[in-house]
Amino acid sequence: MSATVKNPFEHIVEPLDPKHPEQQFFNLSKLGDPRYRLPFSIRVLLESAVRNCDEFLVKRSDVESILNWKQTQFQTVEVPFRPARVILQDFGVPAVVDFAAMRDAVMKLGGDPEKINPVCPADLVIDHSIQVDFNRSDSLQKNQDLEFDRNKERFQFLKWGSKAFRNMRIIPPGSGIVHQVNLEYLARVVFNQDGLLYPDSLVGTDSHTTMIDGLGVLGWVGCYEISILPEVTRHGAADKFITSTDIVLTVTKHLRQVGVVGKFVEFFGPGVAQLSIADRATIANMCPEYGATAAFFPVDDVSLQYLEQTREPEKLAYITKYLKAVAIFRDYNDVSQDPEFTQVVELDLSTVVPCCSGPKRPQDRIPVSDMKKDFEVCLEAKQQGFKGFQVAPQRHNATAPFQFNGKEYALSHGSVVIAAITSCTNTSNPSVMLGALLAKKAVECGLSVKPYIKTSLSPGSGVVTYYLRESGVMDYLSQLFEVVGYGCMTCIGNSGPLPEPVVEAITQGDLIAAGVLSGNRNFEGRVHPNTRANYLASPPLVIAYALAGTVRIDFDNEPIMSSEGKDVFLRDIWPTREEIQAVERMFVIPSMFKEVYEKIEHVNERWNSLAAPSDKLYTWDPKSTYIKSPPFFDGLTRKLQPPASITDACVLLNLGDSVTTDHISPAGNIARNSPAARYLTSRDYNSYGSRRGNDAVMARGTFANIRLFNKFLNKQAPQTIHLPTGETFQLDVFDAADRYQQSRIPLLVLAGKEYGSGSSRDWAAKGPFLLQGIKAVLAESYERIHRSNLVGMGVIPLEYLPGDTADSLGLTGRERYTVVIPELLTPRMVVDIKQLDTGKTFQVRLRFDTDVELAYFRHGGILNYMIRKMS
Repeated sequence: MSATVKNPFEHIVEPLDPKHPEQQFFNLSKLGDPRYRLPFSIRVLLESAVRNCDEFLVKRSDVESILNWKQTQFQTVEVPFRPARVILQDFGVPAVVDFAAMRDAVMKLGGDPEKINPVCPADLVIDHSIQVDFNRSDSLQKNQDLEFDRNKERFQFLKWGSKAFRNMRIIPPGSGIVHQVNLEYLARVVFNQDGLLYPDSLVGTDSHTTMIDGLGVLGWVGCYEISILPEVTRHGAADKFITSTDIVLTVTKHLRQVGVVGKFVEFFGPGVAQLSIADRATIANMCPEYGATAAFFPVDDVSLQYLEQTREPEKLAYITKYLKAVAIFRDYNDVSQDPEFTQVVELDLSTVVPCCSGPKRPQDRIPVSDMKKDFEVCLEAKQQGFKGFQVAPQRHNATAPFQFNGKEYALSHGSVVIAAITSCTNTSNPSVMLGALLAKKAVECGLSVKPYIKTSLSPGSGVVTYYLRESGVMDYLSQLFEVVGYGCMTCIGNSGPLPEPVVEAITQGDLIAAGVLSGNRNFEGRVHPNTRANYLASPPLVIAYALAGTVRIDFDNEPIMSSEGKDVFLRDIWPTREEIQAVERMFVIPSMFKEVYEKIEHVNERWNSLAAPSDKLYTWDPKSTYIKSPPFFDGLTRKLQPPASITDACVLLNLGDSVTTDHISPAGNIARNSPAARYLTSRDYNSYGSRRGNDAVMARGTFANIRLFNKFLNKQAPQTIHLPTGETFQLDVFDAADRYQQSRIPLLVLAGKEYGSGSSRDWAAKGPFLLQGIKAVLAESYERIHRSNLVGMGVIPLEYLPGDTADSLGLTGRERYTVVIPELLTPRMVVDIKQLDTGKTFQVRLRFDTDVELAYFRHGGILNYMIRKMS
C-alpha cells in the first residue's frame, strides 16, 4: 500500500475480539452493501481488493467491479488481485533463476537489485524425485541418495535463494509433494500478519496449485480477470464401493463437456458436506483437467475438523471467528446461504461408478466394467486419435515372449508394465490410500505381482507412510509395492527405466503396453515412452491391475488371479468404505501430523550441511550445466520499441487438436539421441526437470516429445521439415529452428483446438520463445494457462475467427505469412495475416485479453516489464 495514500476503507477496520485489540480485520459486513451476497470465491477477491485499496494499484472502482459481479461477470473486467502468498515446487528453480537474473538486469540499468524480492511470502517445496531403482528392497534410500548427488548444485542454488531473498521459505527434499505439504502444513487458511487478519490465498507455478481450494483457500496458477463464473452443485450419496478418485474422474469428464475453461467453479449443495477435505482436495487438484481456473470449496465444519487434526489449537480459534465475521464460512445444508450463480450444474453422487480414464487423456473416463471392451475398441480404431491405436485385426492377440530373472514370460497388447501409486491427486487422501487394504486381502489370498512389472509407491508426505505403517497395511502393501521416494515421480514422467527384456519384447512385438497410475495426467509420451496406453485410476485399482497384469480384463466376470486352484475375483478382496473409514478413524490422528511437520524443515541432514553462497547477487558458473543465466534480458534497454509486424514468416510446426504442454515442454528423461543430449555430451543427462535452470538444455528439449504428431511429416516424431531446404529433409525441431534463426526467418506454429492443454508448464512458453524465432502461435483455441504463459513471454497467441480453421482457409503451412501488428493495439482486436506467395489475406484475433497483457507484450514479456518498472 502506498505510504502517502490512505486506504478509503480504513473505517471498516476493527478488532476481531475487543479483548484482543491487537488482532484487527476489514469487516466487510460494515460495508452495508446488499451486493455482498456473492459467491464465496468472489468474496475472497473482494476482501483482497478492499484491504489493498490505495487508489493506485487497487482502486475503489475495482471494488465496485467485484461488488457488481452480477453485471460484470458477463463482461471482460480486469480486477487486480494480490494473493496472500505464492507457492513453488523445486521445478520452480527457473523462478529463482529469473529472480537472480532480474537483479543483474536491474543493476545494469542503474536500479537497486535488492528491490527484487517476493512481495509476499513464497513457500518453495523441493519435491522433485526420480525413480531409478528396480529392486523393491532399497529403492527409497538409493533414490534419495542419487537425487542429492545429481542435484547438489541445484539444491545449493535454491539454498542461496532462501538466504538472498526476503519472504522465501524452503522445505527440503524428501519431505513430500508440494501440494500435499501445502494442504497438511503450509496453508494458513487465515493469515495473522502484523496484527491484521485476512484470508489465505495463493498463486503457484504448478497447475495443481488448485488442490488447496479443497480446504477453502483460493488458489490457482497466475492472476486472471474475473470472467463468467459458472458454479457446480453436488448432491446424493456415494455407493459404498466407489472412491473419491472415481468421483473426480466423473467430475472431470462432466465439466469438460459442460465447458468451464477459464472459469471459477464453486461447489455447493448438501452432497458437499459428505465429502472429507481429502476428497475435496482430490477434486480440486484435477481442476486443470476440466479446464477451470479454480475449484473452490468454502470452509465449513468439515474443514475445521481437518484443521483440528493438522494445525495448532490456538490458530483454530481466530480462524473460525474471523471467517464467520466476514461471512466466508458456510453450512452446505443451509440453502439460505447459497449465493446466486451464473450457471448451476448438478451431479448426483449416487450415479458415480468405479472408473478409470485413458488411454491418452484424463477426461476420457471409462467405467471399470467397460475397460476390457474399451481397450479392444481402441486397438481396432482405424485412426490414431485420442482413443485409437490403429492395430491391424490379425495382430490384436499378438504376444512377445521374453525371459526375466531366469523365467519365461510373455507380453501382449494391454499388458501392464508400470503400476504406480503416485501423485498429489491421490496420495493426500487417506480414504483412497487406505484402499490399499486390498493389498492385505490379496496377499492373504496368496496373490502376487509379476516381478517384471514396475510397481512403485511415492507417498505425498511422511504422514502417509506413518498411517500405512501404524495400521499394518504397509506390511502387506510392501510385498507388492515399495516406497521409492517422496515427490513428483511417475505422474510427471519420472518413472525410470523398465527392464531391458521388457523393453525389447514391447519393441519387437510392437505392443501397446499399459501403465496404470493414481495420477492426474496420462498424455502421450508422459508416463514412459514404452507405455502407449496409460490409465488414471484409484490406488486400489492400480493394485488390482498390477495383480491382473493386464487392462484387458472384465473384473465382474473374470478372476483377477487363481491361487491354490481357486479363482479370486476383485470383489473378493475389495475393501468396503466402512472398513476403510474404521482404519482411518483409528490411525489417522493429530499427533501423527504434529510429529512429521514439527521437524520437516530440519530433518534432512544432507540439506542442513549443504553449503551455499550468501551474496545478494548470484555468481554464475559458466561451466555449470544445471544453472545458467537466461538470455531473457540480453539487449534490454530502458526505452520501449513500438510493436512490429511479423514479416515473411515460415511455419515451424503444423499441429492438430489437443496439443498438450507435454508435447511442447521438455519433460521426463533426456533421450540419448536428442539435441539436449548432444549439447550436454556427458552420459549423466539426468531429466529435463532437473535441468530447468539451464535454458540451453530446455530450448533443445522443446517439442522433443516422441508422440508429437506433425502434419508436415504425417507421423509422430520430434522432428519437422526445413521448408527452404526441401520436403524430404527432416530435422529435430531445435535444429530446424536454429537454421531458420541463422537465416533470420521468423517462425509461426499452426495448431487446432485446445492448444496447450495439460500442465501449466512455464517452459511450454519459455521453450518456444527461446527457439529464437517463434513469434506467434495460430490456433483454433487455447487452454487458459498456456495462453497466459505465452503472453508473459511475449509470444503472440493468435486465434482463428469463429468458423475458420486451417482447412477451411486452405492453409497447408508451407506458405509464407506476414502478421500485421498495428501500433495502436486494443484487447482482442482483429488483425490481418497476408500470404505473400498466394496474395491471400485472412483475419485472426489477437488473444491479448486485457490492457495489462498488452502492456506485457509491448515490453517483450512480463519479466522485461518488471525490470523496467524496478529500474
